[in-house]
Amino acid sequence: MTAIDLSDVTKRFGDFTALDGLDLSIEDGEIFGFLGPNGAGKSTAINILLDFIRPTTGQANVLGYDAQMDSLAIRQRIGVLPDAFSVYDRLTGRQHLEFAIESKNAEDSPIEILERVGIADAADRKAGGYSKGMAQRLALGMALVDQPDLIILDEPSTGLDPNGAREMREIILEENARGATVFFSSHILEQVDAVCDRVGILQDGRLIAQDSIQGLRQSTETSANLTLFVSQVTQDALAAVQNCPGVFEVQGHDHEIAVTIADGSKIAVIDAVREAGVEIHDIATEESSLDDLFAAFTNRQEVYA
Repeated sequence: MTAIDLSDVTKRFGDFTALDGLDLSIEDGEIFGFLGPNGAGKSTAINILLDFIRPTTGQANVLGYDAQMDSLAIRQRIGVLPDAFSVYDRLTGRQHLEFAIESKNAEDSPIEILERVGIADAADRKAGGYSKGMAQRLALGMALVDQPDLIILDEPSTGLDPNGAREMREIILEENARGATVFFSSHILEQVDAVCDRVGILQDGRLIAQDSIQGLRQSTETSANLTLFVSQVTQDALAAVQNCPGVFEVQGHDHEIAVTIADGSKIAVIDAVREAGVEIHDIATEESSLDDLFAAFTNRQEVYA
């Protein structure tokens, strides 16, 4: 089943086009990262899924429901952590969870959810005194109520310290293992790289890339560093590596051959070294980061736009 389906969605605000013919499909059970520069249209797309705003043209479906016609049914089956979440200053953390549980007719324990997101010790403090990170944890807890089929997170690590961000990632993986689809927008790319099955990159309201991170690597000219630990470094081996397609730089010293290559060129380099009669004892690879891929796609789009 398709958990999210946006078909030719355009959203205009006066003369400004926030989304331009967006097509996006996310399968049931995926963890999907939604990336893009500020102003790319990520929050606009999420707001359409949640029926906070209506598309100018196009169709949005969530869990098989029409996002505009069936928004109440959708909200019973999803959990949402919105960007720039604001607490009710006079309510405690426990009262926030009780409200979320009651709104879904659920039977969750407020204190168990607060324990899970790490703020159980502040359950009976008024949320107006929470730090930004605590408020974000509270919002995540509210999104987890009633084991939602789909969890939509808009910048979920905002305000979290490194430990909080790690715990958030662990919760995302736990929810996905339970069977939930997770769709989240983030500008902190290492968070996305750590948990996502696929990512989509949005720029100027258009989806310019959609694939697994490995698939994105193979479709760009980003580089990776490959180190081969070998029995010996020979001139024949170095020359063979230098002649491989996708090789930018080769260095050999002691028992190591260090190669800078285009992502996806590793096998050719390994085969070339072996065919030159050099035994490979071990291999270390440092692939391009998601930051590199993001820059490659968005910069390329700027050149061709």
